Amino acid sequence: MEKLILIDGNAIMHRAFHAYPPFKTKEGELVNAVYGFASMLLSIINNERPRYIAVSFDTKAKTFRHEEYTEYKATRTKAPDEFYAQIPKIRDLVKIFNIPIYEMDGYEADDVLGTLACQAEKENDIISYIVTGDMDSLQLVTEKTFVLSPIKGLNEYKIYDRKGVFEKHGLYPEQVADMKGLKGDSSDNIKGVQGIGEKTTQRLLQKYGHIEDIYEHLDEIEGKAGTLLRDQKTEAFFSKRLATIIKEVPIKLEIDKCITSDYDINEIEKFLEELEFKSLVKKLKVINDYYLVKNKHEISQGTLF
Repeated sequence: MEKLILIDGNAIMHRAFHAYPPFKTKEGELVNAVYGFASMLLSIINNERPRYIAVSFDTKAKTFRHEEYTEYKATRTKAPDEFYAQIPKIRDLVKIFNIPIYEMDGYEADDVLGTLACQAEKENDIISYIVTGDMDSLQLVTEKTFVLSPIKGLNEYKIYDRKGVFEKHGLYPEQVADMKGLKGDSSDNIKGVQGIGEKTTQRLLQKYGHIEDIYEHLDEIEGKAGTLLRDQKTEAFFSKRLATIIKEVPIKLEIDKCITSDYDINEIEKFLEELEFKSLVKKLKVINDYYLVKNKHEISQGTLF
């Protein structure tokens, strides 16, 4: 089956900014996040050899989660100006690779990526790999959707399938939002049920399945856990809603516009050289050689769009 790489632009930008020490071009422009993003992009393409690729970014608009809960993500520390100054160059990089950008006001990149992966699986019978450092996306894992999470910087990563999600949490992907609904998520400032910890969350969900099932059997849960659940039912369901990634964003995957090799190598090479990313030019040429051969073969077989 063909592969679609879906990149969580914001998550990878932040990871890149913190993974590489600050360094500048000869002109004095700080470019560590741009370099990290470009390096990751080339590594993913080289290692996975996807036929299709797309990127999603968060927009500046408030999401439906912020509208429902003003404290959503309120505890996060704002990134420094040096990070935000590099975002236009990262978007330029994506555009020069001719990679389509999918984004929509009112939704997070997670929601958009979840929607695209769902469409790829159901409508195009394509395997999706979501590239992100945000573990919320583990709830999107299916038999045909996987999460690639960078480790040791950005050029190595762990692939999460259903088994991998269970090994990490003791729960399956479809229970990840329930997990956050119970124990909360401090990174997103989702409260959960105050007093319910990780072990109790895991035990309850392993036994009952989902939050809805837990509350159907609440009379079976005794002691402190039962009291906390009873007193904070509203909080449990609301927290799960906040943590649930939407897969019905009104956006359409145009798969024929996501072909990985649909770029002008000269434009990319010029862009990388202007930023003094000489080592990445070598990686680019290796990738380009692969797709030249692949495309020639597909043209001869009549399978290339």
